[in-house]
Amino acid sequence: MNVNTGQSLKPAGENERTGLDAASLAKAVSNHLRYSIGRPPSVATANDYYRALALAVRDRLQHRWANTVRAYAQPDLRIACYLSAEFLLGPHLGNNLLNLGIENATREAMATLGQDLDRLLAQEEEPGLGNGGLGRLAACYLDSAATLERPVIGYGIRYEFGIFDQEIRDGWQVEVTDKWLRRGNPWEIVKPEVAYRVNLGGHTEHDRDDQGRHRVRWVPFRVVKGVAYDTPIQGYRVSTCNTLRLWSAEAEESFDFQAFNTGDYYEAVDDKVLSETVTKVLYPNDEPEIGKRLRLTQQYFFVSCSLQDMLRLFTTVGAPVRNFPKHFAVQLNDTHPSIAVAELMRLLVDEHLLGWDEAWDITVRTFGYTNHTLLPEALEAWPLPLFAKLLPRHLEIIYEINTRFLDEVRARFPGDDARVRRMSLIGEEGGKSVRMAHLATVGSHAVNGVAALHSELLKTSVLRDFHDMWPERFSNKTNGVTPRRFLALANPGLAGLITRAIGDGWVRQLDELRRLEPFVDDESFRGEWRAVKRANKERLADYVQRHTGVTLPPGWLFDVQVKRIHEYKRQHLNALHIARLYHRLKQNPDLEVPPRAFIFGGKAAPGYFLAKRIIKLITALAETVNDDPDVNTRMRVAFVPNFNVQNSHLIYPAADLSEQISTAGKEASGTGNMKFMLNGALTIGTLDGANVELREAAGAENFFLFGLTVDEVARLTQKGYWPGAPLEGNAELRAVLDLLVSGDLTRGDREVFHPIVQNLLLSDPFLVLADYNDYVACQDRVSAAWMDGDRWTRMSILNTARAGKFSSDRAIREYCDEIWNVPPVKVTLD
Repeated sequence: MNVNTGQSLKPAGENERTGLDAASLAKAVSNHLRYSIGRPPSVATANDYYRALALAVRDRLQHRWANTVRAYAQPDLRIACYLSAEFLLGPHLGNNLLNLGIENATREAMATLGQDLDRLLAQEEEPGLGNGGLGRLAACYLDSAATLERPVIGYGIRYEFGIFDQEIRDGWQVEVTDKWLRRGNPWEIVKPEVAYRVNLGGHTEHDRDDQGRHRVRWVPFRVVKGVAYDTPIQGYRVSTCNTLRLWSAEAEESFDFQAFNTGDYYEAVDDKVLSETVTKVLYPNDEPEIGKRLRLTQQYFFVSCSLQDMLRLFTTVGAPVRNFPKHFAVQLNDTHPSIAVAELMRLLVDEHLLGWDEAWDITVRTFGYTNHTLLPEALEAWPLPLFAKLLPRHLEIIYEINTRFLDEVRARFPGDDARVRRMSLIGEEGGKSVRMAHLATVGSHAVNGVAALHSELLKTSVLRDFHDMWPERFSNKTNGVTPRRFLALANPGLAGLITRAIGDGWVRQLDELRRLEPFVDDESFRGEWRAVKRANKERLADYVQRHTGVTLPPGWLFDVQVKRIHEYKRQHLNALHIARLYHRLKQNPDLEVPPRAFIFGGKAAPGYFLAKRIIKLITALAETVNDDPDVNTRMRVAFVPNFNVQNSHLIYPAADLSEQISTAGKEASGTGNMKFMLNGALTIGTLDGANVELREAAGAENFFLFGLTVDEVARLTQKGYWPGAPLEGNAELRAVLDLLVSGDLTRGDREVFHPIVQNLLLSDPFLVLADYNDYVACQDRVSAAWMDGDRWTRMSILNTARAGKFSSDRAIREYCDEIWNVPPVKVTLD
């Protein structure tokens, strides 16, 4: 972290709670070790020192947080609330040291205590609060909001266990419990006084009040209590420290004394066990009915707590509830929190006794909805019987919303019954269901996609009818990533080189990277660039060796695909290319190819049969290739287990080639593509998601393009795609597919990869075979470019130099200015 890390926000000499100098930090750590951790230095472990240091840093964050809260206590303040089922934060300590500007002081302080800072950084457990791009995007946005001094609160769930830790045993993914809280979390502060009741199940009772108005009372079957846990989110070199508030479920009464006294010891704690299940694990398996019920419960639980919290913050200062949307903008991060539309209506109508029309006006003006997917199965639709049993009052509200909304549709498009059916909040096909994406769209004043292509496809496909109705609601907000974590923190060597060349303004204004372009012609700079990349590759190679046993020579081309394992992301297309190269080398040992290391990472959902088979295919190729002396001097394969934010700090900086090869029209945006580009990797990819904008920014000559376009995919599928067509006259592709089922990769077992091959031959739903020839031809162009080291370096520098658009700062500024209307608020320290 060589980015101006010696500068602090405040001068030295302050007290041990707030001081940023080495002496104050050392004193604070010593005191926390003794008084908070309860360990004398003589017996303290590295983890004890890590926790003491974390608490010392948290003190400094709390100083800024208290001043931020004071600055936000303005009668006319407007604040954005970001509702997300995931926040994939990554380790806190290094990021907070960077943002406070105290890494050097901290390193010095720990050295005086006989501790190595890098060893302490390695002690931190990664918070199990997210799974993939959705959660990491939310975390980037919180970082950017604080850096831009915008009032933003994140709201989510405090999962006791993450989705799972991934181990690879005999080549198969094995899911292991992610016990990320087993040693506590020093960054969070529990607020037991901030707690709300959340009703579940039961029935409703309808009546008239004294004035003859229709009123509804929800009589729940169970009540769960949500308790707030706050994590400070510090901006980069500013005094702003925003809040991430996560909700943990508890029983209203955790111990039934009467049941205990009568000898029923299990019933005495039964409500506690059931209630705490709500926030037990991230994304329970929702294949069985009970899993669906728990997942819907989780979504409603955190949404209800969050909206109740906002209304409490608002009404405690005496403001009338009808002014709520003047002061709060609420963003729904994908469909998971979309039940918020019905919940806010319930709170306004049933609890605050507003009339329907006024409540609906408030609701629509409050919400914005970000759609993150074009896949129909990801646009959540809950079976009606399940929804009715768990949320009876909300189903009544949704019926009323739907009745009024469809009346609008009929008035706008008279006689178009098919459109009415398509737009209804209640789906009829395959059993009645509640369409959550429709609810979010109807109940929000703004709807956005997350890449230019994705937003256009929303308007012309998934949400076309709604765009016809309200075109003014739709916009694009291309995703972004924080340069603090994914360049300044993850890649200190490159960050230092860039800063020496153009200064450190790029950390806050990523467009300044454009000033690197003239250095493309500087031979000395290109040499330094290659040296930084080589060092990063050595660092990753060491990690891969320790965790997989695979040795990767750092002079080879590092070809990387790390992301959630899914058919549409097409890791199996990459695997077919590896099998092709292996086949060619076996057929022609004298074939000249530049040596290449194929590196994979990512988790498959526990119930996703084919995705887990794809992981097995990759590991089987790895075992075969790496053990074969005929080929292992020119190609090797490694699957890095348990891909997460922590090891991504090693992977993104080391990549030479970034695989972004999803079927055109399936990836909403992608953010891994941006992290690779920022760190100087070249992209091989389709015109899908944000790849389109990456290619425009980098220049077509600095991007390896292949594959069908969205329009070509549509035409091919409409006329009837036959997967056998790409095989006609292609003996090499046939040989590759035969290799997969020959048993040569699996010690004689011919059945392991039969489902993958059959899927490709019989349906090929994501057009792997259709794009295969173009993909392998493009890979040959990659190899040719790599052979010209100077050309590759120039392309790498230009990719980084032109990555400025893909900062999450730019994205958050657009949300704040164009949707939320949330201006900056300057925070000064007392």
